Amino acid sequence: MSGAETAPAPEPELGGLGEAELVQACLDGRLGAFDVIVERHRQSVYRLCYRFMPNHEDASDLAQEVFLRAFRALRGFRGQSSLGTWLYRIGVNVCLNKVSVKAPASEPIDARSHVDTRTESPCDQVLRSERDERVRAAVTQLPAKQRAALILRVYHEMTHQEIAGTLGTSVGAAKANVFHALRNLKRLLNGEVL
Repeated sequence: MSGAETAPAPEPELGGLGEAELVQACLDGRLGAFDVIVERHRQSVYRLCYRFMPNHEDASDLAQEVFLRAFRALRGFRGQSSLGTWLYRIGVNVCLNKVSVKAPASEPIDARSHVDTRTESPCDQVLRSERDERVRAAVTQLPAKQRAALILRVYHEMTHQEIAGTLGTSVGAAKANVFHALRNLKRLLNGEVL
C-alpha cells in the first residue's frame, strides 16, 4: 500500500433518487441533495424567470432567489404537486413581486440559441427579431396574473390544470387569464399576427 488513507464508502448515488426521497435526503442533511434538486430544475426555473425579466442578469438573480426560498421552505413541501410545480409556484411569486417593484430592462435574446436560423434570410431574421422584441415588450404590459398564465402556457407549454396548480387558482381562472392575456396582447400589438 502507498500509505494513502482509504476513503469512507460513498453515500448511495443521490442522482438516482425520486423527488420524495431527494426532499427527505435534504431534510436529513445529506450533503449534495439540494444540489441535485437545483441541477434538475435549474434551466426550467431560469427560463421562467427570464420570461418575466428579459435580462440575463436579473433572471439569474431571480432564479437564485427561487432556489433560496425553496431551500428555506423545503420542510413545507408536502408532495401534493410535483417538485417542479412547487418550484414554479415559488418562481412565479418571486417574479411577480420583482416585476411589481422594478420595470424590466429588456435585453434581446440571442435568437440563434432558440430558433434554427440557417434557412432564414438576414432580412427575415431582422424582422423576426423586431417582432419578438415587440411581443416581449407587450407581454410586460399585461396584468400580473395574465402575464404569469400566458408565460406558463405559451413558453412552458403547461396545461390549464398545471397552470391552475402553479398559480393556486381554479382551472377556469387559469383559462380566463390565458384568454384575456391573448386578447390584451393582440390589442397591444394592434392586431399584428404573431
